[in-house]
Amino acid sequence: METLAVPAISVKGLRKSYGSHRVLDGIDLTIPQGTIFSLLGPNGAGKTTTVQILSTLIKADAGEIRVAGHDLGTEPDKVRAAIGVTGQFSAVDSFLTGEENLRLMADLLHLGRAEGRRRVRELLERFDLTDAARKPAAAYSGGMRRRLDLAMTLVGTPELIFLDEPTTGLDPRSRRTMWQIVRDLVTQDGVTIFLTTQYLDEADELADRIALLSQGRLVAEGTPGELKRLVPGGHLVVRFADPDGYLRAASHVGATSRDEESLTVQIPDTGVRALRKLLEWLDAQAIDVAELSVHTPDLDDVFLALTEESSR
Repeated sequence: METLAVPAISVKGLRKSYGSHRVLDGIDLTIPQGTIFSLLGPNGAGKTTTVQILSTLIKADAGEIRVAGHDLGTEPDKVRAAIGVTGQFSAVDSFLTGEENLRLMADLLHLGRAEGRRRVRELLERFDLTDAARKPAAAYSGGMRRRLDLAMTLVGTPELIFLDEPTTGLDPRSRRTMWQIVRDLVTQDGVTIFLTTQYLDEADELADRIALLSQGRLVAEGTPGELKRLVPGGHLVVRFADPDGYLRAASHVGATSRDEESLTVQIPDTGVRALRKLLEWLDAQAIDVAELSVHTPDLDDVFLALTEESSR
């Protein structure tokens, strides 16, 4: 009989208050191993508190919590041994070289001289830092510092990594590089990633599942595609080739908005059948279309709609 894998994180009824202010109000989460999970929410929603509890930095008031198969309340040392934390603000020592930063982590983890050197060489090569290994970290670019910071987290080969704002301040190329590193950690190493980010496109790009936290409660959870289907707002944008075609079509197609200057109308997207009928009608009327695009709700729409609803 096949046994089910133990979740990387299992949370039931997580609560945390500071005085009379309840920060987390009954959070339930199950995160499978070897996946990327993203927790989103507005400032003050409770994201940081959640990560601090799960990474053993502060204690919960209530809840059943298991991280990497260990009970958070009775086995915190085993949890710490299984996780890594890469915070928004780099833990890199700017006065040390990249190699020295990694060796320091190896010493703190008591890896031993030979094993520590082997692990440092491996991580320098993996994160494309070999050429800069003996340069002080103060001379590193933002992308290099983030790669070094994540490499330092990996010295101890964690099963689960809490990754907070991994691409803040990075240029587009460095962001893409970091995204690929995160994907490789999951697909090649089997690491589980708990991602917090303010960039919704980052969560959309990376996460297998996303949970949306608002005022201490989870208001939605699912794949990016499932969350996008929770809110309305899909529409078609049609730009016509000439003013005559624009005027004839604008009065027929049920446009919700029109722009006479750009010869563009916006039409509610009611599905493939409606799109087919629209195209057939335009063809029958010999109306030339210069451009047609389909716009579906994105995570920004989901975020704004659900957090606003929750606050009400």
